[in-house]
Formats: sequence, C-alpha cells, structure tokens
Amino acid sequence: MKDISTLKTLVNQITKDEDLKLIAAKVLEGNRLSEEDALLLFEKANPSYLGLLANFVRTQKHGKKTYFNRNFHLEPTNVCLYTCTFCSYSRLIKKREEGWEYSLEEMMEIIKKYDDQPVTEVHIVGGVLPQYNLKFYTDLFTSIKNHRPDLHVKALTPVEYHYIFKKAKVSYAEGMAKMKAAGLDSMPGGGAEIFHPEIRDEIAGGKCSGEEWLAIHREWHKLGMRSNATMLYGHIENYNHRIHHLSSLRKLQDETGGFQTFIPLKFRNKGNQMSHIEESTTIEDIRLYAISRLFLDNFEHIKAYWPMIGRQVAQMLLAFGVDDIDGTIDDTTKIYTMAGSEEQTPAMNTYELVQLIKQAGMEPIERDTLYNVVKEYKDHVFEEDKSFKGYVSLPVAN
Repeated sequence: MKDISTLKTLVNQITKDEDLKLIAAKVLEGNRLSEEDALLLFEKANPSYLGLLANFVRTQKHGKKTYFNRNFHLEPTNVCLYTCTFCSYSRLIKKREEGWEYSLEEMMEIIKKYDDQPVTEVHIVGGVLPQYNLKFYTDLFTSIKNHRPDLHVKALTPVEYHYIFKKAKVSYAEGMAKMKAAGLDSMPGGGAEIFHPEIRDEIAGGKCSGEEWLAIHREWHKLGMRSNATMLYGHIENYNHRIHHLSSLRKLQDETGGFQTFIPLKFRNKGNQMSHIEESTTIEDIRLYAISRLFLDNFEHIKAYWPMIGRQVAQMLLAFGVDDIDGTIDDTTKIYTMAGSEEQTPAMNTYELVQLIKQAGMEPIERDTLYNVVKEYKDHVFEEDKSFKGYVSLPVAN
C-alpha cells in the first residue's frame, strides 16, 4: 500500500476541490467523517477519488483478503402479507398459484439435500404469513440443529420478527432470546430498505419502522450475537435519505458493536410497482459502495451481494472498498432473478468464486458466517470432484 504522503499527492492530482481535500485528509488520518462530509462526497466526488480512499480503508482493514463462504438459501414462502412497491418476489398480490408455502417437513428435506456437502451456513428468509409463527420457527431452528449441529442458522429479518413477536404478544427482548435458545446463530440484514419514514412509508408501508428494525437488532446484539445490515438504494430516495440510513447504522454500531457487515442492495425494476423508475448506473453503484466504506468506519466488512449486483460489477467493487462477495449460494435464490437481476442462474461453485477474486488481484479467503477463516485459497489449485458441484481445493505440491 502506498504511504499516506503519496496518497495525499494523488488526491491533489485527482481533485482541486478544497472540501474534498479536507475529507481525504480525515480519511487518511483515521478521523470520522460527518454527515456533511458524506453529502459532499455524494455531490462532488468522482470514482477515481473515491476508489483511492475506499481502497486505502479496505487495505488497512484487510489487506488483499477477500471473503466468501459456502452457503445455501432456504426461502419458506414467496407469499407475503405486505405489498412493498419495490418487491418482485411476493405472489400475494399477483398470481397465488405461482407461490409456494413450505411446511416444516418440506424445509427439512431441503436442508437434508446438503448433508453430503461442506456448506457452513443456511440463510433463511422469505415472506410473512400467519402460519409461520413463533412456534413454527423455534421448531424449525431446533430441528435443523438436531439434524446438523454444525450448520450455522442465519435467519429472518426484523420485518418477520416484528410480526411474529407482535402476534405472539412477546417483547423483542423475550422473542430474540427464544430464537437464540432454539438455535438461531445470527441475523441477516434484510428488511432495512430505507429507514427515513417519508421514503419507507411510501415503498414499504405497514412493515416495521426503521426504529423498530434497529431495536430488534439492538436486542439481538445485547445477547452477544451478531447480525448484518443492508440498505436498498437507487429508487426514490435522495442522498440525505441514504446518509440518514448510514448514520443510523453507525450510531447503533457505536452502541453495540454487533454488526459484522454492511450490504448495499441495488433496486431492480422488473416485475414490481416501481418498474417505471430507472435503475442506478454502475458508476452510481460504485460511488455508493465506496462512500459506504468511508462513512461506516466502525463496520469491519462491506459486502457486494453478487447475485444482485452481477459478477463483473462485484469483482470491480473489490477496488472500491468491498472485501466480501457473499457465498456460493448453492440454491436458486429467486428474490433477485424475479426483479431482473443479471444473474439468472445465481450459483457459483468454489472454483468460480476463487477465480473471480484472484482475477481482481485479491486473495480468496473462505470464511464461516462469523468470519472465522475456514481455508485460504491463495496457493491452492483445483481438481474436479463431482461430489461437490464441480471442484474441491487441493494444496499445491511442494
């Protein structure tokens, strides 16, 4: 990594704007950016400037290490009580016959399909329906743990938990404690959308509020547990709404330290009530990721969820602050394909993920959900192995 004096010289070559030079100095000296700084970055900063600074922060935290895991998705249902205008997934307001509603037994059958594969995580998230209540999910988590104790259960968003706990007439604290006791290991970051009420009420009315989303994560963190955070961007929000969202996350992280990674989620406009809105450009995507890396100084990781953003863009973002590209996702996750994601067959085997990371000049690290290192792939080669969807890693012969 270039030394700080060299980076300051590069900043001066990239921009003549004095405000941006002062912000760069803050970043290079390890000082926190203000909300006003973030707004200036959104309004003025170009990708070259942002890439230089975001990569500096990424390199300070992780060097060239880039993380992924072996995971699969379990989506209990695509039928939902809520009618979010950005959603292309729910079938309640469309054709109910296109929907699915798995029983506990059917979900366990899906889990068992991965018994002979070295996946480390099951990611469970879907629609909200009355039958998926507190008992249903505590029974499901317990059943998974009884069947495969080593499988990390990352499940449900505050949108689901808020509904479940309200229906069961339990507090957030009591409800999250019950989920932990049943076998829940961590929470994904979904359902955050945009916290600001003037936008949230328009695109996700009826769901838990931004404050309630944060409150549920707070209770989970109080139990000593970890979770992720997201933001849906590129629709009707403006820069101030984004900054309010990022600042809310940063404040809770200051309080609890329980967030692991931040995942920007790009709005996709196919098959939903907001299809008239043009999607953000790749340049805008890059800028949002880089600014997130600079502003969220207390978040260890920034993730590009490749099934949503696309493989090539995810690879490019590794030079703009991103250090994680999610996992193999050995299941056909449908949420983003329904919304028009470029990835119509969103599954990559380990070989493909490792090659994608190496081609970007980075070092692939297989992690578990909590970022413990499972295997380093810097000096590994691959050999065909039909038992795990294409490849396994083998150490290079000395």
